[in-house]
Amino acid sequence: MAAAGTALPVTALPVPLSGRFKGSFAYFTIKDRLPQILTRTIDTLHRHKNEFFEEHGEKGVEAEKRAISFLSKLRNELQTDKPVTPLEDELPDAMLWNQYLDYQRNLSNGNGGPSWFQSPWLYVECYMYRRIHAALAQNPPIDNFDVFKEGKAQNFFESQGAIIALCTYFQELLKNIKDLDEKQLQEEFFKLLQVSLWGNKCDLSFSAGEESSQKSSLLQCLEDMVPFILVNDMEKLWSLLQNAKNRKTDKCKVRVDIILDNAGFELVSDFVLADFLLSSKLADEVHFRGKSIPWYVSDTTKNDFNWTIKQLQAANHMWMSRCGINWEGNLKKGVWIYHDHMFWTLPHDFSSMAEVAPDLYADLQKSNLLLFKGDLNYRKLTGDRKWEHTVPFHQALNKFHPAPLCSLRTLKSDTQVGLKPGQAEQIQASEPEWMISGKYGVVQFDPAL
Repeated sequence: MAAAGTALPVTALPVPLSGRFKGSFAYFTIKDRLPQILTRTIDTLHRHKNEFFEEHGEKGVEAEKRAISFLSKLRNELQTDKPVTPLEDELPDAMLWNQYLDYQRNLSNGNGGPSWFQSPWLYVECYMYRRIHAALAQNPPIDNFDVFKEGKAQNFFESQGAIIALCTYFQELLKNIKDLDEKQLQEEFFKLLQVSLWGNKCDLSFSAGEESSQKSSLLQCLEDMVPFILVNDMEKLWSLLQNAKNRKTDKCKVRVDIILDNAGFELVSDFVLADFLLSSKLADEVHFRGKSIPWYVSDTTKNDFNWTIKQLQAANHMWMSRCGINWEGNLKKGVWIYHDHMFWTLPHDFSSMAEVAPDLYADLQKSNLLLFKGDLNYRKLTGDRKWEHTVPFHQALNKFHPAPLCSLRTLKSDTQVGLKPGQAEQIQASEPEWMISGKYGVVQFDPAL
């Protein structure tokens, strides 16, 4: 990884969303949601005290106490708007985080160091999750404990009905996928894209860790939800994949990368979409990109990825189990590949990737299509700034164009670009909370030309 930096002169871009804008969603997130998440994290550690003692004896209990003390101090710093402090751990990314803090200090032009409410929201929110990770990583023998694991598992189990409906639908579809004509294939592609889009509503950082599972089958209500897709570039995705398939030679494979968001139901919807891409011959391989540490409560790590496939395999429902077995097979055959990379859990937006993580950028350039799932990825794609809603998506990407890319995102934060003139104002008039409710979504494409 290269040193941290910024991709454009700061003056050329709108200001970042921040808690300093009183009454903004960023302000309420930092004031209310983030402390709630820290409190839940502390409670989770308390509840596991006996387990730590059984596994590790007194050392486990001592480590738990130290981690809780660290997190309580962090919560106090946040609630009293203290300056952000450098990381003191020895983890591989600490230097990049501390360089980024220096960069933020330089931006503040001597107006005091960056603090929780005065700094960019994206930065301090990522910083909180990195500090949660440090609280455990610095306290062996509980350093591998995922404080968010229970919530992710609960989301999966409480979404059983929707998962069964989706796996059943998909396995029935596979029986005659070879007989479908192009128009029918396109319809199924659009359907499964929409399930993956609306699956993004199941976000535990958005609900501050409150239960947020998918109870009912999304397949029944897709038609009704089409009007809530504010930017709908599904046709462009279909054309891109069809063209790639038609140009394909033996040497050059069609590759799709899915930059994952939440575990639970959303991850299963991503698996179904990925399997459809292979089964319909729209892609030859799918690369999944997850987080290397627990992140934003419900984001997918390698453990979540593997756990989900094992749970599906072991399910006592025929089609769920069949999906799990097939997907394990895809991994073994090498047509599904899982990766994680430190960059996804840094505070940088994606316009810095070519400079900060040139290896990752170069790898993404090999893809025919990058599907970015969810809200955090959208915030990092657009720099989490106060953009005018009509600014083109291509412009807001700020020179991040490694390959054709698409954001599949339900709106849960107040940044959105690429809308038609008057579109935002029209919705705002009747629904002031439209940008943060998760009711609206986008399938927003950039051809990277």
